[in-house]
Amino acid sequence: MEVFWFIPTHGDGRYLGTSVGGRPVTFNYLRQIAQAADELGFSGALLPTGRSCEDAWVVASSLIAATRQMKFLVAVRPGIVSPAAAARMAATLDRFSDGRLLINVVTGGDPVELAGDGLHLSHDDRYALTDEFLTIWRSLLRGEQVNFQGEYLHVKNGRLLFPPFQKPYPPLYFGGSSEAALKVAAEHVDVYLTWGEPPQQVAEKIRKVRALAEANGRTVRFGIRLHVIVRETEREAWDAAEQLIKHLDEETIRTAQQALANYDSEGQKRMIRLHNGNRSDLEISPNLWAGIGLVRGGAGTALVGDPQTVAARMLEYAELGIETFIFSGYPHLEEAYRVAELLFPHLPLANRTPEAPAGEIIGNDRFPEKKSRPGAWSPMADIILGPGGDSPCV
Repeated sequence: MEVFWFIPTHGDGRYLGTSVGGRPVTFNYLRQIAQAADELGFSGALLPTGRSCEDAWVVASSLIAATRQMKFLVAVRPGIVSPAAAARMAATLDRFSDGRLLINVVTGGDPVELAGDGLHLSHDDRYALTDEFLTIWRSLLRGEQVNFQGEYLHVKNGRLLFPPFQKPYPPLYFGGSSEAALKVAAEHVDVYLTWGEPPQQVAEKIRKVRALAEANGRTVRFGIRLHVIVRETEREAWDAAEQLIKHLDEETIRTAQQALANYDSEGQKRMIRLHNGNRSDLEISPNLWAGIGLVRGGAGTALVGDPQTVAARMLEYAELGIETFIFSGYPHLEEAYRVAELLFPHLPLANRTPEAPAGEIIGNDRFPEKKSRPGAWSPMADIILGPGGDSPCV
């Protein structure tokens, strides 16, 4: 299991929908978050993209030297940048980071924003363009000379002179819920991402993508994008969820939902249907809370609970095939520590940091005795259950 964190390049704070407790986007603050994620053992971090965000490539480039091991999941935008330029950007950042680049393919779902960027294609046409883009991009990164004539893109004698660090290219991540998107995922990407829908809906997506990929002679891995609110007790966690939206009024929710309703993204439509702008019943599945989606576009759900419960819900997704969890929490600096301290001990993580003495020395003489948390993950669980066990964790 891999757990990623999130770099909030569109702003951060203690509450949603208000400037109260808000934090400006500064390089120093984003560096603190990146260094915390790097130190705490997160496998990487997602950088969002769009006109509401600082540029993901510039931010990732600036954070390379401030981190040691975490990977950066950075977006390419077919139709906004050319595949050849995107290939050069990817190869350079991958080499300069010693292979710490992951690519998030974002086709886009807001027609207003896309028009402002000069892209005026319909929803399905954008995915057809993405198919052509990735065909060219992958060929260039593999070191091939590319001659391509498509409906949207035309490349003549395209070449990439500086190869990437990772072979054949940095792994491709991609999310999209429409039939057009699933087709692109099956043909091109390494990891298919879904937003945090209830397990039965996620299972159906995974089934479709797997079948389409198999028809193309390929296999695809799976990840999920969620927020997380974890506290020592269940009650504390749900109280924290309510605190997060305590400044939201109905007018703010209505304004946000009207803006999000203009998206042609099937994934965004599915997020909206989870709550329909109604804050009265936001626990849409056990411990899956849709309150964030009242005002936030994109990922709008959070796992809420004590560490054992959140870990159990994650394992339910893992049993469906989810390997990568991309989390975020408000505010992102403090919540990175909270997730690592409370949740990580209960997970079979692929990326574990070496243990070191922790806590303030007692009486200037000794460190506090290390105590295991109830229900904490142990490698013995795999031995006891074996590869066919119902759960990889106790």
